[in-house]
Amino acid sequence: MLLTAGAAALIVGAVVAFVVLATPRAGDRPDATPVVVPQAAPAPALAAEPGPGLPGLVDREWAQKISDATGIPVTAVIAYAGGALGAEWNFPECGISWNTLAAIGLVESDHGRHDGSATGDDGVVRPPIYGVALNGDGVVLIPDTDGGELDGDAEHDRAVGPMQIIPQTWRSWVFDAEGDGTTDPQNFYDAAVAAGDYLCHASGGMSTDEGWLSAIASYNAGDVYLRDVAEAAQRYADAAASVTG
Repeated sequence: MLLTAGAAALIVGAVVAFVVLATPRAGDRPDATPVVVPQAAPAPALAAEPGPGLPGLVDREWAQKISDATGIPVTAVIAYAGGALGAEWNFPECGISWNTLAAIGLVESDHGRHDGSATGDDGVVRPPIYGVALNGDGVVLIPDTDGGELDGDAEHDRAVGPMQIIPQTWRSWVFDAEGDGTTDPQNFYDAAVAAGDYLCHASGGMSTDEGWLSAIASYNAGDVYLRDVAEAAQRYADAAASVTG
């Protein structure tokens, strides 16, 4: 579902955090049951003959196995794996795992499939994915910061792409994952690294339960969101372990 009144942008220092595309489903209610922090999935297998950029480091056969086991499109698997690798290099002590990025991607945009979109072999989501205008009408108010360049809206900002990144946040965490000289929040490869870097920065490290919970809360606040991401991340970890050992 597109952004509604239940979603909000978070402020970390001077950086506006990501806005969630999905919102709590009708009938969902938070409860007092503690959230179970998911396990890290087995690390991505690396390509024997790497291709260009971070996506080229990920073994395609491994990605296909993960795709078959989880239902995540194979290009999205490669993006999440590359995103985790990139964030690990940029924040060596973070401990981020690709299954956490995948869980966020599921909740945010159904792995880039929201409203019939799909990710091409080049990593770009088509048609592009945009959230609603952040005009203060039941959502946070964020006046335009990019002249509509990224989000097509010259009056208010909108969350952009498969990981739902606000334009001003993209400027803080922009990353060229493929090393081709171009960056685009609609490019899954670029967006996954930006999301991973943001999570690591916001949490101070995700290898502890406290750090993981802090990271997800910084991405989007709310008990329902936190549970949805935690449960999806654990499902992906279990599925990956079943096919990779």
